[in-house]
Amino acid sequence: QVQLVESGGGLVQAGGSLRLSCAASGRTFSTYVMGWFRQAPGKEREFVTSIAPSGSWTYYVDSVKGRFTIFRDNAKNTVYLQMNSLKPEDSAVYYCAASRSTMPTMALGMYNYWGQGAQVTVSS
Repeated sequence: QVQLVESGGGLVQAGGSLRLSCAASGRTFSTYVMGWFRQAPGKEREFVTSIAPSGSWTYYVDSVKGRFTIFRDNAKNTVYLQMNSLKPEDSAVYYCAASRSTMPTMALGMYNYWGQGAQVTVSS
């Protein structure tokens, strides 16, 4: 069992930056693919980015490439999402998730554990 707790959300002006953190419980964090998803009001939850258990690869949805960076510190059982050049359309609840898959995956169903979400609001 893995428990995930996000932090770092908030309100920021367009063009600004935020860093989300996701702290995981348990001693197996380094074996999981970690991902970030987001869900805006009235929309489906969508994939944003994922990272390999070792950090050896990352994958991003096109809309955030060059602006968002995912990275992890396995010694701290934490994955991060650095968000720069934020746009109003980035406003959503952001969720971190853990997957036992060893391959990059964007599918919600491939993620076994989810955090409670962190609100990110970008004002124009």
